[in-house]
Amino acid sequence: MITDPQEGSTGNFGTVLFDAVDNPVIQRLALNWEKRATVKRDDPDLLDLFDPELPDYPDTIVPFKDHHTYQELSSEQQGEILSWAMIALNRNTMFSEQRVVNPAFSLILQGEFPGLWGEALEISLMQSMVDEQYHTLMHHMASGITRKRRGKPFKDSDLPLPYYSRVHMQLSADAPERWQRSLLTLSFATITELCIGGYLELIAKAPGIQPMNLALARLHRHDEVCHGSINGELVKVLYPQLNKEQQRFLVQALCDALEAYAANDYGTWQTVMKLVGVKGGEEMLLDVQDAGRKALLRDYSGLYRVFEDLDVLEQIEFDWSSVKVSGEIPYQ
Repeated sequence: MITDPQEGSTGNFGTVLFDAVDNPVIQRLALNWEKRATVKRDDPDLLDLFDPELPDYPDTIVPFKDHHTYQELSSEQQGEILSWAMIALNRNTMFSEQRVVNPAFSLILQGEFPGLWGEALEISLMQSMVDEQYHTLMHHMASGITRKRRGKPFKDSDLPLPYYSRVHMQLSADAPERWQRSLLTLSFATITELCIGGYLELIAKAPGIQPMNLALARLHRHDEVCHGSINGELVKVLYPQLNKEQQRFLVQALCDALEAYAANDYGTWQTVMKLVGVKGGEEMLLDVQDAGRKALLRDYSGLYRVFEDLDVLEQIEFDWSSVKVSGEIPYQ
């Protein structure tokens, strides 16, 4: 996916001492946390928002919405599929927050990247880690309420590991060097923070779905717009401090993470079809995959701007003409 830039030597982090990160975006976000963070506000009671008459997830974004097999299912089976979809979203979010994002922030705070340090930066990362822990709690509670109100177990453990997590784990296992594994974790965290807002927006703006999940998506997205700004700035500060090999690896890792995050998780959908007992479910999924419905997200504008600022767009083999560039850069 990346053309070969100028050759550089291998090496570990920490061969050069750098000044503290004095970034105005990060400083403003750190100072504004008390006013903007969801964890610092009075949230609506999610239980009070649950409406059993409405679906838990918008069928407008499931890849098989128009397939005859799905269309011919009973309303009960369709509703169960959509409940599983929301349970999977909640679970995927918790995996990303706890196994990718917060570990990446911890690496920075532990000094893994010598060029990323400074009082405002460290405060903003600690604040973000509090946010992420709270998001995990919100999504966990939402799944619990769904189980209780729907009267079905919807066990997380019945689902496979999220595709995004599997890709991150496999790439990390294949990476022989510590610096590669560190950059992979940072890259997957960056893509999560830059792209999760687009996914949550699909939920938050969907008409006629569960009010509890609408509120959850809106609350979470409010924080993630800020986190995306932080992660984008971190990558832009770190990139010029890396040697050529590390720069090349970082850009490729970001591309791999983007491809994994934007994809429909057909492994999870296959499991859901079996759990719901959909006859012809596997064939339906093969049909929609063959039809090219592989991507869930289309808004890559956050990463596009990061690549643009790093002046590496020419290294990326990607059709940027299909990119939605929203221009949304809040809190700066």
